[in-house]
Amino acid sequence: MHTHHLTLPDVRLTVHTRGRGRPMLFLHAFPLDHRMWAAQEPLAEHLRLILPDQRGFGGSHAAGGPTSIEQLADDAVAILDALHVDEPAIVCGCSMGGYVAQHVAICHPERVHSLVLVDTKLEADTPEARAARADLAGSVRRLGTEIVAEAMVPRLLAPVTEANEMPRRREIEALLRGLINEQPVSTIVAALSALAARPDMTEAMRNCCLPTLLVVGADDQITPPECLIRAEEIIPEARLLIVPHTGHMTPLETPSVFNAAVLEFLREAAALDH
Repeated sequence: MHTHHLTLPDVRLTVHTRGRGRPMLFLHAFPLDHRMWAAQEPLAEHLRLILPDQRGFGGSHAAGGPTSIEQLADDAVAILDALHVDEPAIVCGCSMGGYVAQHVAICHPERVHSLVLVDTKLEADTPEARAARADLAGSVRRLGTEIVAEAMVPRLLAPVTEANEMPRRREIEALLRGLINEQPVSTIVAALSALAARPDMTEAMRNCCLPTLLVVGADDQITPPECLIRAEEIIPEARLLIVPHTGHMTPLETPSVFNAAVLEFLREAAALDH
């Protein structure tokens, strides 16, 4: 794994790269960082993985954190420029990263070969969701990041059942709690505001003609399968995979299924040489 520190006009971003081949940009979920993609490292046998910590998260430093999803999309393109990525990249985003990926595809279509949208949706927040984000932001200011971990981690993963014992569950829970608790309070508060203010992308994505893989956990409590079923009907070249016994963190919970699906999709989309 190679680590790059990229200095842009108003932010210093940390980006990790591995492998060779067509570039694949991975945009992480809120409120995590590039480490949520650790189980995707085997894809480096086929692709050049580009794994940034988005503005304010992980090793990327930004005063005040992100101001909008559009800003994060511009950062993503700036990362490709700074790494001298000339060919169109595969852009993969999970949850918040999926919102960013949609903006990259719509605002910078010439930079995108294909899309992988994971446990995300096209619609804007409802008024109730915006109010819940504002309440959480207030709690974070008062109580710190542990309140985010307590609120989010149980909802990020599939419920434990006899059919889904998830042997690695404790390890995954510990990873998620650790990542959340490492993020700055100011970044989490700013990102909650940016998420609440993001536009509805439904109409814009009707005009997105890029090959698109939609992936969602069957037990996703945050962006349920219905969100991605609607997206499949809207995005012209989309195909949908619903992963059983999986929650909102498909790449972490069922990495072998996710990785295999990505490789199959990319072969069919002629994104891989072999």
